[in-house]
Amino acid sequence: MARRPAPATPIAPLPPEGVDGGDGMEGPEAAGIRPSEATTTARIVASVTAAIVERRLMPGTRLVEQQIADIFKVSRTVVRQALNQLSRDRLVTLEPARGAFVREPSVQEAREVFEVRALLESAMVRELCGRITPSQVEQLRHHLADEAEAVLRTDVSGRTRLLADFHVVLARLLGNETLAELLGDLLSRSQLISLMYQSSHSAEHSQAEHVAIVDALARGDAEAAVALMTAHLGNVERNLRLQPRIHDLQQLLQPDTNGALP
Repeated sequence: MARRPAPATPIAPLPPEGVDGGDGMEGPEAAGIRPSEATTTARIVASVTAAIVERRLMPGTRLVEQQIADIFKVSRTVVRQALNQLSRDRLVTLEPARGAFVREPSVQEAREVFEVRALLESAMVRELCGRITPSQVEQLRHHLADEAEAVLRTDVSGRTRLLADFHVVLARLLGNETLAELLGDLLSRSQLISLMYQSSHSAEHSQAEHVAIVDALARGDAEAAVALMTAHLGNVERNLRLQPRIHDLQQLLQPDTNGALP
């Protein structure tokens, strides 16, 4: 299958951020990575992940080491460290003698990701419903307002990021950072799946479904919140065209045995 050429500008460096270190032999130094390298590696990982979440990097796009090194003004060794991390996060595929490519999720992987999300997020909203505070509801309302504004502006990258962040915000309201990180990883993979299989679930529909979920949380209706979240994720999955991609040229060029016109 022909690969897309590497994009010129979709990976923009994020501002430098501190990296949490560990004590003793924990942290990047234990792996032979200097703190400055770990910081840059984290920035590259965050920038590539953001480009995927905001739909600026498409599945199958080649990630050229030297190009990324030039963008971030680092060595190719640091870039390889970032690409290895992205491969562990299942956002990038490393192919021997070919290089790194934005991952192309399989149909089976797509179904598994949404199955896991449904299990996690239905339990998450049920738990949150029993402890959410008025100030947390207000926080969610502000997030919904930002979503609605981005949808009206047709700000594709902004609305895509905000719609994904909604699910992570719910996890953080529970005070569970591990769940928030896990959902963040699953949401990045969900964006790849949507790009790969051309989701027709509109941003307007997603935003309206988020509003309904928050309304249920605000009134303490756990059953409704669970049902709405399950339906929301089901709607997104159903609007994916989950058909296996055919890469064999002979199979692709085989005439229609049913005699149907194209």
